[in-house]
Amino acid sequence: MEVNPPKQEHLLALKVMRLTKPTLFTNIPVTCEEKDLPGDLFNQLMREDPSTVNGAEILMLGEMLTLPQNFGNIFLGETFSSYISVHNDSNQVVKDILVKADLQTSSQRLNLSASNAAVAELKPDCCIDDVIHHEVKEIGTHILVCAVSYTTQGGEKMYFRKFFKFQVLKPLDVKTKFYNAESDLSSVTDEVFLEAQIQNITTSPMFMEKVSLEPSIMYNVAELNSVSQAGECVTTFGSRAYLQPMDTRQYLYCLKPKKEFAEKAGIIKGVTVIGKLDIVWKTNLGERGRLQTSQLQRMAPGYGDVRLSLEAIPDTVNLEEPFHITCKITNCSSERTMDLVLEMCNTNSIH
Repeated sequence: MEVNPPKQEHLLALKVMRLTKPTLFTNIPVTCEEKDLPGDLFNQLMREDPSTVNGAEILMLGEMLTLPQNFGNIFLGETFSSYISVHNDSNQVVKDILVKADLQTSSQRLNLSASNAAVAELKPDCCIDDVIHHEVKEIGTHILVCAVSYTTQGGEKMYFRKFFKFQVLKPLDVKTKFYNAESDLSSVTDEVFLEAQIQNITTSPMFMEKVSLEPSIMYNVAELNSVSQAGECVTTFGSRAYLQPMDTRQYLYCLKPKKEFAEKAGIIKGVTVIGKLDIVWKTNLGERGRLQTSQLQRMAPGYGDVRLSLEAIPDTVNLEEPFHITCKITNCSSERTMDLVLEMCNTNSIH
């Protein structure tokens, strides 16, 4: 008969706790009308409760902070912080302690340990502490792998691991629309308008600190999300830049080709990469998150081989008198030269 050996008891204990900001304490107020049997008793108890707000006792939100009671949600773009502690629960000195923390994602494995050097010895009731930080850049399942190796007084090498699994959620839903504008009297050949719709898909409000567009090398960008009032630039979203859960906000940007590319229609017409959005927000008690989209691409407009645009035309003209208009014909083909034949056709109004 085969007998399984007894399970080895480890001398060290590993504890891992996620570090998050505290939240405001909430309580459920209990009150009644004065003509009821308790009278003013409930109201008096609430006024004496140190967790309530003075003068607003019937509000659920208190003025005290409470420590996190659960692991909470982790969103893409936020910083994951965790406290790792290894404690010597035995009555003997442990030597050569090495604590390693790795974060396993669907695509890579990252080492988050502050130091990879081993601790020479750990006395009884002493501990080794470490705090790790990581900016989350992938959604989906993440596994925090904490491994501890050490040597006992008898020279036996010990090793154990613990796994902590959590999900990273998407905080924002970003949708983009492109509008190609053709110029009439402007010297700019191509303007592109970008509309970005950003929706908060979390369960708490967000403070939108910054939403900007980083253009590609061929474009300059102008933000169209503010207006001038009394000589000051005021955002179109008002003084409070909060985005409530499931609310959507629309941002508008105008991109113009740089001067060195403006006249090269053959190059501009093939450009599909516009740039990328940089979004920074804060939640709860100032927890910061940041996302950058991938390179935004548009459908290149089909200009054909030749493009005609008006450069100058008078606002008013006199009947039976000649007037001047200036047109520009651009060869949009970067591969060959063209022999043009220009002809002005008569109409009923103009000869």
